[in-house]
Amino acid sequence: MMVVSLTAFAIPPSAQIKVVDELGNLVEGATVTFYSTQEDYRAETNPVATGLTDKKGKATFKKLEAKSYFLHVHKDDKNNNWAGVQTDTLQAGKVNKLIIVIE
Repeated sequence: MMVVSLTAFAIPPSAQIKVVDELGNLVEGATVTFYSTQEDYRAETNPVATGLTDKKGKATFKKLEAKSYFLHVHKDDKNNNWAGVQTDTLQAGKVNKLIIVIE
């Protein structure tokens, strides 16, 4: 009898980040950066993933790990510093949707 671990076939988490400004307007062209640790986030070193939002204010990241991340989002003089920077643990096998407000 052969036993196969299903965890070896688990689909890694992905994340869809939607960026809005303080008035709720979608933000195109915002830079979204994922960090594994708070130390990396604060020093802005060792990013795990980086991308830009599209015209709908969304950026999608695939093949992440099932863990919590620290996010830095900015465009021009607006950012999410000190507000909503840490995600919940991303769930495997699904698209984890997050809304980030930049001010």
